[in-house]
Amino acid sequence: MRLAFATGRRFGRRSGSVQTVRKLGGSVFSSALLVVVAAGCGGSSTASPARPHRPATAKQAIKYDAPVLAHPQRPAPDFALRDSLGKPARLSDFRGKAVLLTFIYVHCPDTCPLMVGNLHAALLQMGPAQAAKTQIVAVSVDPRGDTPKTVKQFLSAHDMTGRMRYLIGSKRRLAPVWKRYGVQVQGSPDQREVGHSAFVYGISGKGTAIALYPSNFKPAWIVHDVPLLAAH
Repeated sequence: MRLAFATGRRFGRRSGSVQTVRKLGGSVFSSALLVVVAAGCGGSSTASPARPHRPATAKQAIKYDAPVLAHPQRPAPDFALRDSLGKPARLSDFRGKAVLLTFIYVHCPDTCPLMVGNLHAALLQMGPAQAAKTQIVAVSVDPRGDTPKTVKQFLSAHDMTGRMRYLIGSKRRLAPVWKRYGVQVQGSPDQREVGHSAFVYGISGKGTAIALYPSNFKPAWIVHDVPLLAAH
């Protein structure tokens, strides 16, 4: 079986509008086709996101606002790490909730704060009842720079304390998770920047990888999709 993500539009990056299609190897996403925003940290997305458009099909009864959907849908790879407080966390612990999974680092100058800000805005827009059905999980792409102290400061600065589980660890522990989710990480120690794939996975309450959001997603897409993800 092959997992593919279908999309109906292009996204932009610093150098202009581009379409990037990557094959992800060595994971449950092996041979999957993803169309994502190519800009990671250190670059900015300049495109103005438009409402997604996809041809309707007989089987597509659930209408997500996410611009990229999995075809066919398959379980999201499970993993176990520790959060910034030292507490163990496993992806499967969050069954029954819509999980928004992203890969970031605290010293990111642009894209990561943009995504976290939009996730925060989405939580505020959806209200307490829907927010309770949502779990935001961030996996570090910077093993050296993401420490309990720096993550605590980052979460406080973005008003995400208690709203996001920020998972950290050594490169040995984190790299297999990056690989399984098709996240490409390239560090620049001298500049303290880490180039990496920037997007958000939408995972259902049953642990199925359903949606993919670019770094410049609209909070309204998340607000719309969370009840659908939580229920399926």
